[in-house]
Amino acid sequence: MSLSDADHELVTAELGREPTAAEAALFENLWSEHCAYRSSRPLLSAFDSEGDQVVVGPGDDAAVLALPEPEAADAPAAERDADDYGDTYVTFGVESHNHPSFVDPFDGAATGVGGIVRDTMSMGAYPIGLLDSLYFGGFDRERSRYLFEGVVEGISHYGNCIGVPTVGGSVAFHGGYEGNPLVNVACVGVTNEERLVTATAQEPGNKLVLVGNGTGRDGLGGASFASEDLAEDAETEDRPAVQVGDPYAEKRLIECNEVLVDEDLVLSARDLGAAGLGGASSELVAKGGLGARIDLDSVHQREPNMNAMEILLAESQERMCYEVAPDDVDRVADLAERFDLGCSVIGEVTDGNYVCEFAGDAEEGGEEDGGAESEVVVDAPAEFLADGAPMNDLASEPPSEPERDLPADEPPLAEAVAAVLSAPSTASKRWVYRQYDHEVGTRTAVKPGDDAALLAVRETESEAGADVAGDPADGVGLALASGANPKWTAVAPYEGARAVALENATNLAATGAVPLAAVDCLNGGNPEKPDVYGAFEGIVDGLADACSALDTPVVGGNVSLYNDSVEGPIPPTPTLAVLGTTRGYDAPPAALDADRAADSELLLVGAGGDALGGSEYLAHAGGSDRFPTLPDESGAADDLGGLVASLAAAARHESTLAAHDVSEGGLAVALAELVTDDAGADVTLPDRVAAFDETPGRLLVQTTDPEAVAAAVGDLPVFRIGDVTTDGALSLAVGDESVALSADAVRDHRDVIDRELA
Repeated sequence: MSLSDADHELVTAELGREPTAAEAALFENLWSEHCAYRSSRPLLSAFDSEGDQVVVGPGDDAAVLALPEPEAADAPAAERDADDYGDTYVTFGVESHNHPSFVDPFDGAATGVGGIVRDTMSMGAYPIGLLDSLYFGGFDRERSRYLFEGVVEGISHYGNCIGVPTVGGSVAFHGGYEGNPLVNVACVGVTNEERLVTATAQEPGNKLVLVGNGTGRDGLGGASFASEDLAEDAETEDRPAVQVGDPYAEKRLIECNEVLVDEDLVLSARDLGAAGLGGASSELVAKGGLGARIDLDSVHQREPNMNAMEILLAESQERMCYEVAPDDVDRVADLAERFDLGCSVIGEVTDGNYVCEFAGDAEEGGEEDGGAESEVVVDAPAEFLADGAPMNDLASEPPSEPERDLPADEPPLAEAVAAVLSAPSTASKRWVYRQYDHEVGTRTAVKPGDDAALLAVRETESEAGADVAGDPADGVGLALASGANPKWTAVAPYEGARAVALENATNLAATGAVPLAAVDCLNGGNPEKPDVYGAFEGIVDGLADACSALDTPVVGGNVSLYNDSVEGPIPPTPTLAVLGTTRGYDAPPAALDADRAADSELLLVGAGGDALGGSEYLAHAGGSDRFPTLPDESGAADDLGGLVASLAAAARHESTLAAHDVSEGGLAVALAELVTDDAGADVTLPDRVAAFDETPGRLLVQTTDPEAVAAAVGDLPVFRIGDVTTDGALSLAVGDESVALSADAVRDHRDVIDRELA
């Protein structure tokens, strides 16, 4: 990839001359799709991003949100006002590392974790939790398994080494990712008003200080590489564009950053990610309407004879760029030395252009002191570099609507149930999350494997972690869920994306939490293809409309396009990470209680959508169908926000013994996930649609007081669907067929990933 003719013409006109080689490369990276969102930015105004809880919204390294006080943590956002929010802030961000993870799954995924953690640090926050949403080709393909194992190993290695728990996420398998997997990682951090830092440069004369690892040649051209279709030889040809991570350096950087923030030494900050030093420093000063003068020779390096372009654009990891007052520079250097990190004063903030100077090898210089004479290699307006890329005006072709064409010969019920339970996308992901340290930090109240993770934010917080004391009824529970379903969005991009938003919010509701805010990672194929761009428009509009209906501002995100390979484009994939709150950090289990079987009932709260489009059942049985009808924004619960609040109220109700959402695989999978060795379920359903419809926005609830639960959810429909038993079996009758599976048989079906990768 190189600077296009049209972009070259714009740059030449702005500069009044031909760009230098370093300028051309910097513009190429900063104006790439990956950095400038040239094809997607025109669509992103569809998202609502404001609310009393939003302290810092889109445009910074991560969003910053005010947490509600404990007594208001259960109330839907629409029912709170500004006075309901306290002094504890959380940061929330998400990013993709798709192309690097195809070329080198271990390092690509590992450095994706490192990057989103540094985005959290940039805001003056301490990282407390990670979510990973992963998408691969068919599980039966050797290449897909290689990528799957490498990505999980990279995430677990990096997260475990830096001591940040990976507490949730999702894994999906779909043939559309065969040549282009997706690795989307989200991070949440904790801070407060006094510690808050942004990426807006403050004042001319302040110094720019680079802290962290030395700069090498890894990751060169990573931003432009991430804006290209993957070629057949990408695994070998594009390897230099993949960064190499050092989690132990990142851990030292995390702790150093904490002290720098504690001592109020950081005026603004940006982590070095896409486009390296050139990207971080130019964007930092551009946000402040300022400029900078950078001395590239001052950058501490780990490789000899690096040229200006390499120093400027290398995406070497574990580095931060700080704006520091001149009088504080020595203290910053002392702290960097304490944590065994490199430190360079690389320049200063100015009120002029963004200027980079470079002399190169001093031995080749001609000055009397033996040093080479510096040369200006970049001289351009910072705002033009950061925000001057023109947007693309692309043709769009709307996707076609699927028709109902169900298979004439349905598979036997026992076969169908076994198929959906053992499908890799719906099967147990224990093989994945058992490799993660998900309890480090002593905050994890609900661990991976349930509908959503739940982290404790206690009323008394230390600045660098949690106070381990405290009653689970006190403080705020921070619920987290993320993911997307490519089967849904491949069938119906708009409705599928709405369903993704509702599904993630329902996951929170199963813990008793209501949504606070969301961030998204919008993944698509080559936007220059009208059908691909039309599907991408659909997922953007669907996600935006659903989040608005959920009263959930979308406060940040990431866009990853050109996810095409020789295999073709990926399904449009709108990963959504949603953060919610509840009072305390107790949650109902997602498992039936055998001890209360005799005096409890099994309820389904919420209505199905009467269709099988996008379902795991149809993926096995064949045929097609429309996507399920989702609750209308003016429906029984008034809006999606009211629906989710009602579901959360059902989960929190004092009579509730267990709560679990219904989504992938439908009721058949949800019921199987509730079964234990001691507790079973005996359920009768009218037909296959009722058994396998994947409509989100529904909860299975075991309760000792069904009338009280029905009253708590207001207008939402409530159905008694069966009994809780003490035989540890799933007994399911559908129409005139029935199937009975022991808990061991259920596990055997659901443990396909563990079994295949053992």
